[in-house]
Amino acid sequence: MSMSVGSAGADAPMCDVNTTPLIDVMLVLLVMLIVTLPVSTHAVKLDMPRPTDAPPPTVQPRVIDIEVDFDGTIIWNGAPVAGIAAIDGFFRQEAELEPQAEIHIRPDRRAKYDVVANVMASAQRHKMVKIGFVNISQFRE
Repeated sequence: MSMSVGSAGADAPMCDVNTTPLIDVMLVLLVMLIVTLPVSTHAVKLDMPRPTDAPPPTVQPRVIDIEVDFDGTIIWNGAPVAGIAAIDGFFRQEAELEPQAEIHIRPDRRAKYDVVANVMASAQRHKMVKIGFVNISQFRE
């Protein structure tokens, strides 16, 4: 907003543009845009477990710790593994056991994504269902 001070006479006509109607029109257009936009319905499909009233199991499940080092070395329960073919053999044996063990994957911060993805894909091929990442606090910054 501006104000003219004393340069022109008091009887001189005012030559400023009235912006109030312009602002009103812009606000109406903004409200119309917001109302007419479709609601975002992006969803991620997850297979979540169904809630039950059953008490939690008293027996702790077996845990398989898999570590992936920065150089691509895979460690199965503290012992280095030769490669993905050996991991496939371990998963094949574990998939036959009942109840299935929980798989805790602990990748190094500098580990290649490809190695971690191959380990997870191998577990999925052999129908392992209890897979999770542990110690992921190192990835927060």
